[in-house]
Amino acid sequence: MATELIIPLATETAKQPFLPFSAPWFGDEEKNEILQTLESDWITTGPRTKSFEKKFADYIGISEAVAVNSCTAALHLALAAIGVGPRDAVITSPLTFAATANVIVHQGAQPIFIDIDPETYNLDPDKLVTFIQERCRWDSGSGSLRVKKTNKRVRAIIAVHYAGHPCDMDKINACAREFRLTVIEDAAHALGATYFGRNVGTLGDVGCFSFYPTKNISTGEGGMLTTKDPELAQRVRMLSLHGISRDAWNRYGPDGSWRYDILEAGFKYNMTDLSAALGLHQLDKLPGFLRRRAELAKQYQSVLAGLPLKHPTVLPEVDSAWHLYPVQVQSPWLSREQLIVSLRGANIGSSVHFIPLHLMSYYQRRFGYRLGDFPVAEGVFNQIVSLPFFPRMSDSDVERVGLAMRAAFAELMA
Repeated sequence: MATELIIPLATETAKQPFLPFSAPWFGDEEKNEILQTLESDWITTGPRTKSFEKKFADYIGISEAVAVNSCTAALHLALAAIGVGPRDAVITSPLTFAATANVIVHQGAQPIFIDIDPETYNLDPDKLVTFIQERCRWDSGSGSLRVKKTNKRVRAIIAVHYAGHPCDMDKINACAREFRLTVIEDAAHALGATYFGRNVGTLGDVGCFSFYPTKNISTGEGGMLTTKDPELAQRVRMLSLHGISRDAWNRYGPDGSWRYDILEAGFKYNMTDLSAALGLHQLDKLPGFLRRRAELAKQYQSVLAGLPLKHPTVLPEVDSAWHLYPVQVQSPWLSREQLIVSLRGANIGSSVHFIPLHLMSYYQRRFGYRLGDFPVAEGVFNQIVSLPFFPRMSDSDVERVGLAMRAAFAELMA
């Protein structure tokens, strides 16, 4: 869920300026840090990246954070670091961006989708248990969980915190402990969220975050992997830069050495200091961003009250990061597609999160998934639309969306 598809912008000229679905928010602090980075002559992985990692780890409350160039990279590195391969399978949600499952395929493993909870849109832990009970077996010889149909070894669960609302991690972790599975949090949407007072990114074995321009903080492109395991973190660092035993700062910095070894055939997934320069100040601003997102959510609930919409659910044990404000259109007169067109006509952007992955041609062709496999995810997808939602939206922007939504319903119901 590292990147997302956004509905094209309106082509028509409207009286009011275009209101995008999302936009980053940078200020003088980020601009000055970028200039200082350029003037330092060190723009790739270096001291600012290291500072950002430490600052991020301190914010999350975890010992290890590895900065990379995307959440996709973090997810891929997590699977590679624990040794997921062609004889394995990894469980995740179908209602996520392609990156979540693509990285499973990159490791040669089988993606297994479990349908979602109809309220939170996260992987349903009860359906996870049912899948294990009915379609898997425990192999006592190898001490592993196996898929009955393919004999693949189930290695991990990627728990996607959809829209910034944490998954039911207690149930997922309990299941994982029983069957010796690694839990990877896809926290692309969820920086700043908590579950029973614990920060997302500390709830599983590995956490993976995104700093794409639409996310809660942005470094242009970027991501972070968090873990409590220092050996795993060190392996991720090595794999993130070609498998080299020394990164650029340790080779070319003031105390560096030119000699290095290739320990494994790694990847080119490192974060640059230019990206970290943005992240250092974006992280400082995150508490304010989160407060504003929560305010916007309350305003949407008010301005859209009475319309035939299903609003996001937030469970009492959760503080949502409010990355998205997705609503389901539940009207016999107005479809989701008609609403999107109407908003576009008012010069208002929107998006859909997400087309379930089992409906994508590649996953149908390669793994045999079909329409009807995951009815809850399909039902949500058929009705859902993400409204404009970002911290520098004004109160009047929210009112404008509300008026446009009311006009769309009134026109079709008249």
